[in-house]
Amino acid sequence: QVQLVESGGGLVQAGGSLRLSCAASGRTFSSYAMGWFRQAPGKEREFVAAIGRNGASTLYADSMKGRFTISRDNAKNTVYLQMNSLKPEDTAVYYCAAATKFVYPTSSDSRYDYWGQGTQVTVSS
Repeated sequence: QVQLVESGGGLVQAGGSLRLSCAASGRTFSSYAMGWFRQAPGKEREFVAAIGRNGASTLYADSMKGRFTISRDNAKNTVYLQMNSLKPEDTAVYYCAAATKFVYPTSSDSRYDYWGQGTQVTVSS
C-alpha cells in the first residue's frame, strides 16, 4: 500500500509559479516511478510529467516542456512539480500517482496503481 498526499495548490496569476509537493508513505519510495496528472472541469485526465525511481529519467507532456519540472527527494519520500509561466489553461486539479511496478517514468495512467486526492490549481488571467 502507498498513501499519497499532495499540497501546494492555490490561486496564482497568469505568468506566475507554483510548486506542488506529494508526500508518499508505505512502500519504499525509491523503488518506483512517480507521476503527475491533471484534470480540468469537463475534460479527461491528462498526463503532466513523470520521473523514474532514482530521479535520473523524466518524461513530460509536450505542452508542459520548458515550463514544468518534476523532481523527487527520496530521502524525504516526496515528489515535486515546479510550475512556471502558468497559463489559465493550466487550471485543473493536479494528482500525483505512484507506478509501483515500474522503475522508469511512464505517461500511461493505467500503469499507476496509487493516486493522491488531488490539489486545485487555479490560474487567473
